[in-house]
Amino acid sequence: MPRLTAMLSILRRGPRSKAVHASLIGAAAVALIATLVYLYVKTEGPDFKRQNEVLALLRELKEIDARWDVDILRARAEIAVPPASPVDHAAALPRVREELTAAAQELDSAVLRLGIGELGNAFQRKAEVVDKFRQANAAAKQALLQVLAADTEIAGLVRGAWQDFRERERLVAAESAVAQLLAEAQRYYFAPAEHKRKNVEALASDLREAAAPFPPALREGILRLDASVQQLLGAKPIEQDLYNTLSFLTAGPRVGSLTSAFSRELEATLTARELYGAYLTAYAGALLVLLGYLAARLVASYRLLNAANLALTAANEGLEQRVAERTAELSQALQQLKDSGAQLIQTEKMSSLGQMVAGVAHEINTPLAYVKNSLASVRGKLPELVQLVSESEKLIAMLRAKANDPEQLTRQFAQMRTLVAQLNEHRVLEELGELTKDGLYGIEQISELVVNLRNFSRLDRRKVESLNLNDGIGATLLLGRHELKKHAIKKSLGDIPPIVCSPSQINQVFLNLIKNAAQAIEPAQGVITITTRRDGDAHVAVEIEDNGKGIPPEVLPKIFDPFYTTKDVGQGTGLGLAIVYKIIEQHGGRIGVASTVGVGTKVTMVLPLTPPENKAQ
Repeated sequence: MPRLTAMLSILRRGPRSKAVHASLIGAAAVALIATLVYLYVKTEGPDFKRQNEVLALLRELKEIDARWDVDILRARAEIAVPPASPVDHAAALPRVREELTAAAQELDSAVLRLGIGELGNAFQRKAEVVDKFRQANAAAKQALLQVLAADTEIAGLVRGAWQDFRERERLVAAESAVAQLLAEAQRYYFAPAEHKRKNVEALASDLREAAAPFPPALREGILRLDASVQQLLGAKPIEQDLYNTLSFLTAGPRVGSLTSAFSRELEATLTARELYGAYLTAYAGALLVLLGYLAARLVASYRLLNAANLALTAANEGLEQRVAERTAELSQALQQLKDSGAQLIQTEKMSSLGQMVAGVAHEINTPLAYVKNSLASVRGKLPELVQLVSESEKLIAMLRAKANDPEQLTRQFAQMRTLVAQLNEHRVLEELGELTKDGLYGIEQISELVVNLRNFSRLDRRKVESLNLNDGIGATLLLGRHELKKHAIKKSLGDIPPIVCSPSQINQVFLNLIKNAAQAIEPAQGVITITTRRDGDAHVAVEIEDNGKGIPPEVLPKIFDPFYTTKDVGQGTGLGLAIVYKIIEQHGGRIGVASTVGVGTKVTMVLPLTPPENKAQ
């Protein structure tokens, strides 16, 4: 200002200086106006509406990315097949990209110009991968649902083949293998590890090989199940690879980086314009009150918009935090679902074991009865021995006496001879030995019952030794003679070699089957036929046949199921035949039942001379 006053003084010094003065005044006015305009332009408020639109568009991109992540996590956690037309979050991407490009030009934002291209490419890439992931996930889920649906189908086919297919243990094994395959397929779907994939492939391969001798309908059902399993094995790795790819895509982080950079650019612009506003206020404060007022309004507006911007930034950060928390909750829910599944499986296993333990009293009653009968018989023989001992003591006393009556000694000797003859005639000593042996054997059977139950649940190893099955049958009939005395026993024991087995378990099988045969026939008509023979070079067969009431066809497929019984409440636990089946299976053998209602039942067991190594442990 002093410099401008000096210039005006020079112009007033002469007439000739008026033109120069006017020129200088005009130039000064132009300079002042230009300066004012320049300062005004520099202090002109930014287009906050447009900038807020840019931030809204960036938040929209962030929401699209978050929805993609939520959809992906939900798709992996749920088994239900997704809808054919899922929500297309990527539909808004072209519009958002076009509006951001236009905003970058209008705002002259270097950050937007440089970041929009890379951001658009990142979202386009993620949209393509998300679409491929949805297709792969739908294929994997469809395959898993087909695998799970095969459970009911295979069970129905097994029931349909049960009557005509003789090797029923193969049907039972196949149904068990199908259940195990379904469980492994679900584990592989939710946690696709390589060792789980190998487990599924191994189970599927074993099931295919086992299906060869089955009836056509069951074999085709197993092959359809195998095709679904192969479809799952083919689709799940593709889905997992796409999921891993999505984990490394940078669409979401790029939105956050661009938002932060744009916010910093906006803050720098606002800072510079605030500075020019201060210059403008100082320059025209005294002369342009109105302009100063407008400048103050501009500053106030800036503060309000800055506060709004900060609130929007905080809201954006809060949204990101909520998305992160939701993602963590979904991950935790998925883990809890897996833990609950594993805990449920363990609970069911311990429940079954508890039910088996509850039935051990039924199995102990039989050998305990024979121990009791043996001890009762021993007690019945004791009076004769007591009498013999008493008479012997009298004879000894008479011999020691000095004055002996010959007639009395003769009578005492005669009495002794009578008692000894009576003991020999009644075979008291021989029977006492046999009864004692029977009692001890029954006690051993009771102690072995706990081991049998433990073997049934695979919680312990068995004692393995050589046994001739004819000897085992003889011992079993000896123990059960009290219960079998009302029935006729026909034995046709062949010349068979000994087998390697657990004798206590095999004797338990004989005892259960012979006891069931005795309970199934009428006492007046009871005939139990026991036959042993060779079955090829490496096996021995045992047949136990009765002429009882037989088993109805609808009951026959269930007789080996644990806890299934047709007896009245309190008379049976349904564990007897289940334990028989398990023992035969663990010895590498097989068992079959043929029955006709009103005619009788024949049970055939085939045992190997030497069980497989994995069965003998």
